[in-house]
Amino acid sequence: MTNHDEVAAVRPLTLAWVSRHLEVGERIVGTEALHGGITAEMRRLTIGTRDGGTRDLVLRTFVDVEHAEDWLNREVGALTLLRGTGVSAPGLVAVDPTAAHCEYPSLLMTHLAGRTVLDDEGVETRVPLLARQLVAIHAVRPAERPRGYVALTTADTVVVPKCADAAAWAAAIDVIREPAPSYEGRFLHRDFQPGNVLFDVEPPGPAGARITGVVDWAGTSWGPADLDVAHCSTNLALLHGPAWGLRFAEAYEEAGGVLAAAPSERLYWWVRDALAFSEEVRLVSRPWREAGRTELTARAVEERLDAYVTALMDALG
Repeated sequence: MTNHDEVAAVRPLTLAWVSRHLEVGERIVGTEALHGGITAEMRRLTIGTRDGGTRDLVLRTFVDVEHAEDWLNREVGALTLLRGTGVSAPGLVAVDPTAAHCEYPSLLMTHLAGRTVLDDEGVETRVPLLARQLVAIHAVRPAERPRGYVALTTADTVVVPKCADAAAWAAAIDVIREPAPSYEGRFLHRDFQPGNVLFDVEPPGPAGARITGVVDWAGTSWGPADLDVAHCSTNLALLHGPAWGLRFAEAYEEAGGVLAAAPSERLYWWVRDALAFSEEVRLVSRPWREAGRTELTARAVEERLDAYVTALMDALG
């Protein structure tokens, strides 16, 4: 039976566009909003098939988002590149990057099994899995390189949290005043973190976890492996505590990944990413609370960010 109320949640032009890309005899029988994203609306579409069964697709819609066409074109390029590489990513079904057919720029793709896992329980098992997955992503060698990475944070845009370790933050800000170190480029996901990795957690619990796929490839770019590692490290530090942010880099190298040799070079990338979070703590923490981590208020995340920046400066500064 079709859930008309849920189907109606998809805008009319977009609904028609999706329907045109279904198989003959298929129809949309329901939708479900997927939470956790920041820049785009995400919906799982349940498709009724000709044989009476169902299958799922995912609709990604950028509503009033600047540079949506660029985001979608990069994601399409990544999904096309990753097909057959061993890195599990959604399959491309259709894209309307300029909203020529839909109300807003949209992407239709296959649905991957699994779910995001943000709980503290089992993090010691997931960190090595995340590290191995990121090494596999960095091993991808595209025939045509994506655009170079963009790092918007500057020394003047950092927002120092209240009651932060002023000396540690001042030293960290001085680090990113320096020119970026030279690096050997790699294919980057650019937002690789637990919220974009799907796990199949089988009995007997977290110990049986395995990664089923990686999503949100709109930020793919070319740059240092350290930048992707730093981004996942910061997320782990804010979700689970600073020690896990520091642990991830070790796990990445244990999995065969190569990072900058000099501590000062590593510090530059890791501090740059951590300081970037200072500008969007409220934005980042909201989907974590929606996912059940209600204790991660903006203030709590600020405190963890302060502790992590201080730990980085103590370890490498």
